Parts: sequence; C-alpha cells; structure tokens
Amino acid sequence: MINRPFRLPQRLLTVAALTVAIAISGCQKTPDANDAKTDNGTQNSTPIADLQAAETQQTTTSTEQQSAPITILALGDSLTEGLGVDNDANYPAQLEVRLKELGYKNVNVVNSGLSGETSTGLVNRLDWVLQTKPDITILTVGANDAIRGIDVATVEANIRTAVKRLQDGGSEVILGGMQIYDNLGSEYVKSFAAIYPRVAKDMNVTLIPFFLDGVGGDPKLNQADAIHPTKEGYTIIVNDNILPILQPELKRLEASNAGESIKPNKPAPTSTSTPTETAQ
Repeated sequence: MINRPFRLPQRLLTVAALTVAIAISGCQKTPDANDAKTDNGTQNSTPIADLQAAETQQTTTSTEQQSAPITILALGDSLTEGLGVDNDANYPAQLEVRLKELGYKNVNVVNSGLSGETSTGLVNRLDWVLQTKPDITILTVGANDAIRGIDVATVEANIRTAVKRLQDGGSEVILGGMQIYDNLGSEYVKSFAAIYPRVAKDMNVTLIPFFLDGVGGDPKLNQADAIHPTKEGYTIIVNDNILPILQPELKRLEASNAGESIKPNKPAPTSTSTPTETAQ
C-alpha cells in the first residue's frame, strides 16, 4: 500500500515517453531507392568511373603508339662516322638531337660509319649492322671507291645489293647521292654521279641528290683535308639535306605504326653506334 502511489506516476511517464517516440518516428521520411543510391554513391558513380578508366586506357594506348621506338641506321664511310670531329658533332649524333627537338622522343640514330669503307666492304658487313633492326637506313657509300678508281659498274652492283638486303630486312632506305672531283676524268665523274639517281629510281628508294650539297668544296665548312665536314658543316647537312627528305619518311612510318596496336617485340638497341671494326 505504501509503494503503489509512487509506482503509478513512473508507469505513466514510461507510457508517455513511448508514445512520443512512436509519434516522432512516424514523422520521419521513408528513404526511397534514389536516396539509397545517392548515400552509398556506388551506383551513381560507377558509369563515370568506367568512362574515365576507358578514356585513360585510350590515351595510354595512343601515347604508346606515338612513342613506338624508331631506329635509324646511318650506314656508310668516314663521312658518316664523322672522322676528325667529336662524337657529338658527327651527323648521326646531330640528327638524333635535332629529331628529339622536333618531337621524336623515342628515336635512336645508330652510327654505323666506318672510315675507309668501300661499297664491297659495306656489303660484307650488312648481316652485322642489320642486327640493329633499322626502320630507316640512310645509306651513304661510294666515295672511297671513286678515290681508288673502282669500276663504276662494280660500285653500282654493290649499292644495289646493299639496298636489296636492307629492304629485305624491313628497312626503308634513303640513298645519299655522291659526287667526286674531276681529277679522275669527266667520263668517270659523270658515270659515277649517275649511279645514285638510277638506283633510287629502279629500286624505289628515296634519294638525297647530293649528300654534301652546300658543304662540299667550302673551306669554311670542311676540315683541312678539304674532304670531311666540320661540326658546322654537318649541321648544314642535317638541317638542309637530310631532314627535308627524312621527315616525310618518318611521317609515313608513324602512320603505319598507328595502324598497329603496339609495334611487336622490337628490341631497342643499347648503343648509338655499332661495334667498331678495324678502320682503314
């Protein structure tokens, strides 16, 4: 009897509290399906994430295609090797620097010039230099043959053999035309000069009409021997004689590479020059 008056108010308070809680919960908005998607963020964000990932993959693939390795083989004699100038002053070294300045970041120019090289000697080492797997070969040979007075027919036959082997190896060939002094007789000089445009036409290769154009015979651009260019002479050869012929070939090569997913298993050469053979 003593406790009943005290317990009754507690029960009333409990009932009142439960009533208020039920009323409040009844006023709450029922979450719909759209709110659930927004709260967890998964469903709404997934399509955007997938699109971004696809765009990233496409960009990466495009970059890989554009940066596919390009190997240019500079093949020839002392005019290619750069006899008498520093290693960074010969034409292959200057050409690589210039190409990278023009945006060809993954280009490699391999210097395979050999002082004293004749067309016969060059043919004999083709298997060796083709290990570089060149995309493009700039072939400049014949001057030493002319100095020795080697028969023009022999020189031409060797150049044709070299071009054919390079083409069979998958390389585009750019042939550097040569001219010689008149001290060997006008008939020999004319016959020798005619080799290069004839080979270029018959074998469908690009021709640099005269590799030393603008440099040959200029004492300011040649060393004391009046044969081999200085660094400044090679700069002119690169900018004025080689690049105008080479760049269209590079554009065609890039267009061809763009049609492939990635250039297949092309090893990049580990050196910018082939192992040196005994120079003559």
